[in-house]
Amino acid sequence: MNLRFFFCWLLLVAITIPAQAEDIRQFARAVDDHYNHLRSLESDFTEIYRGDGPERVESGTLWLKKPRKMRWEYRSPNEKLFISDGQDVWFYLPAERQLRKTALRKLDDVRSPVVFLLGKTKLENELRGLSKAVDQSPLDPANTLLRGVPQGVVPQSAAAQVSEVQLEITPSDQIVRIVLMEADGATTEFRFAGWKENLELSDTRFQFSPPPGVETVEGVLGP
Repeated sequence: MNLRFFFCWLLLVAITIPAQAEDIRQFARAVDDHYNHLRSLESDFTEIYRGDGPERVESGTLWLKKPRKMRWEYRSPNEKLFISDGQDVWFYLPAERQLRKTALRKLDDVRSPVVFLLGKTKLENELRGLSKAVDQSPLDPANTLLRGVPQGVVPQSAAAQVSEVQLEITPSDQIVRIVLMEADGATTEFRFAGWKENLELSDTRFQFSPPPGVETVEGVLGP
C-alpha cells in the first residue's frame, strides 16, 4: 500500500512540475508581449530602501520612452532628477547644486533595469529559475508575484550583490512592483501606480542642460 502511494506521488509530481513550468512560461510571455509593444510609459513611483540604518522612502514621477530614455523626478523628501536621453545619464541634486554624468552603457544603478521595460525584454532570459513566489504574498491579492535570479536585468557589477529579483504583476500584465534583494539582506523596492501607456512624450523631456554655475562631474553617479 505504501509503495503504491509512493508511485502515485511520483506520477503526480511528474505531471505537476511540467505544467507549472509551462504556466510560468506563458505568464512571462504575456508580460514580455505587453511591454515590448509599448512606445512610452508614465507612472508615479515610490522607492523604498531597507538595509543598515533607517528605512529610506522617496517618491516622484517616472517617464519612459523608446529607445532607452527615462526621467525620474523625485519630489519627496528632496528634489532630485535622474534622466537619460538614451546615450547619457545625468543625476542632479538642486539643493546641493551637484550634477553628475555618465554614459548609459556604463551605468551601474538600481534604477537602470526599469528602462528595459521598453526594450526587447524576455523575462526568462533576464531572470534565471523564474517561478512564482509561493512563500510570500503580493501587495494586491489579485496580482502574481514572480521571483528569479538576475542575469541581465540588473547592472553587471550590481548583479554580484543582488541575489534575487521579485516582480509583482497585475492580471493585465503590468509590473507594479520590482524588488531587488541583496545577499546581505538589504532590499531596494520600486512601487508603481497609475501607469499611463503610449503617451505622446517629446524628446525634450529627456534632455538636460546644466544650470548656470553648476559644475559637471563625469564618470560617476550618486545613490
